[in-house]
Amino acid sequence: MIVDKIKKREPTAKRTENKVDIQIGKWIKCDKCKEILYKEDVRNNYSICPNCGSYFRMHINKRLETIIDEGTYKRFDLNIDTTNPLNLEDYPKKIKSLREKTGIQEAVSSGIGKINGQEVVICVMDSGFLMGSMGVVVGEKITYSIEKAIELKLPIIIFCVSGGARMQEGIISLMQMAKTTEAISKLNEAGLLYISVLTDPTYGGVTASFASLADIILAEPGAMIGFAGPRVIEQTIGESLPEGFQTAEFLLEHGFIDKIVERKELKDTLYKLIKLSSGR
Repeated sequence: MIVDKIKKREPTAKRTENKVDIQIGKWIKCDKCKEILYKEDVRNNYSICPNCGSYFRMHINKRLETIIDEGTYKRFDLNIDTTNPLNLEDYPKKIKSLREKTGIQEAVSSGIGKINGQEVVICVMDSGFLMGSMGVVVGEKITYSIEKAIELKLPIIIFCVSGGARMQEGIISLMQMAKTTEAISKLNEAGLLYISVLTDPTYGGVTASFASLADIILAEPGAMIGFAGPRVIEQTIGESLPEGFQTAEFLLEHGFIDKIVERKELKDTLYKLIKLSSGR
């Protein structure tokens, strides 16, 4: 048979393994320009792509590092933990897994620190923890921080990033909208400065409550901000929407936010606003 006449080709040389010296977890891909970047280079550049300038989302610790004076941040020691009001089997497991993965306990960190020597209460949300969703613990930490600002007569800054209320906690998560809004009302009565910084993305119940109630609303370039997604809105109202209508740039043009600030300029901008507000 012809198959028997076919001689197997012998390799002329042994194949060598194509080893590439790339450490696992050391590289990241930019979704905008598709460039493969060294994580440490991105981190040292304020988590901004050095190739195209697009913004990566920031971990709580990195955000505090770029905004708060070194050694001045004191986290509020709140003895509260996430509950499982709907008795979902996987919810506690998910929370435990996220804590191990992210190194943080919840989707927000709150405390007191200094910005160029000016003392402030600051809250920072993190999209890496259930997309920064607002459950009972997040709502309580935000409310406690506002009350602490009133007690200490300090300005408060909240860095917002969220997909909305936490569906795993049902109606109780939605109640946090009312709770945080009432706290902001008391802050306003006390005549204290509140600055909200909207980062990508800020959606849902967070946008519909404390994120939109600040005296001054700042945003990072390109941040997506809204209540519901574009498709949901179009299906609800039965109309087509303007392109990019939920970007920070569109919202600035239409008066929803006060200023878009580059990440590298945020600390100095916040400092100037605090100084201006204090009149000193």
